[in-house]
Amino acid sequence: MRPLLSRATSGRATGSLKRKCPSSAIRLHPPALRPFSSTSSLPTVQFNAPGARPLEGTTVVALEQVIAGPYCTRQLADLGARVIKIERPRLGDFLRYHDKRVKGLCSHFVWTNRNKESLELDVKQEKDMKILKKLLRKADVFLHNLVPGATERLGLGFDAVHALNERLIVCQISGYGADGPYTKKKAYDLLVQAEAGMLSITGTPDQPSKVGASIADIAAGMYAYSGILAALLQRTKTGKGCLLDISMLESLTEWMGFPLYYALDDQPPPPREGASHASIYPYGPFETGQGTVMLGLQNEREWVILCEKVLDMPGLAKDARFVDTAARSRNRRELYDIICKSLSNFTAEEAARRLDEAGIANGMLRDMHAVWHHPQLKARRRWREIQTEMGPVPSFITPGMSADVEPRLDPVPSVGQHNDKILAELDNSQH
Repeated sequence: MRPLLSRATSGRATGSLKRKCPSSAIRLHPPALRPFSSTSSLPTVQFNAPGARPLEGTTVVALEQVIAGPYCTRQLADLGARVIKIERPRLGDFLRYHDKRVKGLCSHFVWTNRNKESLELDVKQEKDMKILKKLLRKADVFLHNLVPGATERLGLGFDAVHALNERLIVCQISGYGADGPYTKKKAYDLLVQAEAGMLSITGTPDQPSKVGASIADIAAGMYAYSGILAALLQRTKTGKGCLLDISMLESLTEWMGFPLYYALDDQPPPPREGASHASIYPYGPFETGQGTVMLGLQNEREWVILCEKVLDMPGLAKDARFVDTAARSRNRRELYDIICKSLSNFTAEEAARRLDEAGIANGMLRDMHAVWHHPQLKARRRWREIQTEMGPVPSFITPGMSADVEPRLDPVPSVGQHNDKILAELDNSQH
């Protein structure tokens, strides 16, 4: 893997390309603490002597926007890759403007764009296209999530860029893939959740519901990320790059394995049961005297223990209505009332302690404020701090990093922040 240019600094550049920027029954468990009022008190992580990050020396050029592409490349950047994000002049990635929840910046953008360098290019202009092609000649990966056919019209299709650099790995992300009857169909996360069947099994019997996070985008970003890592390994054997065609629909359909097989041969699909499991019971939210606790039973032994040690109702385990998982699922409405009545004598925290002592799987139903202060995440010291143009914000350490490698947490760039630096490096590389 050949470094394109030296690693970027975080200072804002100025120069020739600089432009001016223009379920109703569930009660969330209340947080024990208020959310962070500042980032100055965030815990930091003490690591052993840092080693080389796995993707140091790898350069990624990203013609990306929204979530799927940026989420993929942010993970590559977290592992040490140099990611050059190509943005629209003055405005940049339009995801920058979806909200202003993070000190005036967009929550989605801050989440998916740390550790990157921003370069403003208008790829429809010949001068800027020449700059992009210079970058691609030395890059290891070219990722884009433009609509299918757009890169070909720009002269950036796989054959064209491979002629510039045969070692270049090209990853294209789209809603439905590069061919087939849906290839030109517009795709957004909610629409793909619907097309992949996710909405049909999510929600209540009366109302389907989207998943709260952008899981179709996230799934596509994850498969693009793992596909690129595999392609980098493959290139060590072949010496050549390859084309990866990632679709949101296929990525999310892979996650639908259980419900698809459950409904094989025209069998009824899993019913929508809100936050409860469709076929295992009790498995879901239950009201206590104060707050909601989540139960997760997997076998008959645990059912007997729950009745004896948590509910103080040993006879319930032998009740014919609840004698096995299938019976409990059929009679879940009655069982729900019985369990909630017993748990009404406890707060959610007290109920969770009883469940833990009995060895019954459980969880607290936490809102976002409570997750910021989750005791397990604090104990494992998962929060760090990154810089943005509006000041420092907390940032979560990527899961799966070796303890021997210091996490890379460089700033979230402003639009065109690295214009002069990158252009100067390109000029110097010609001499």
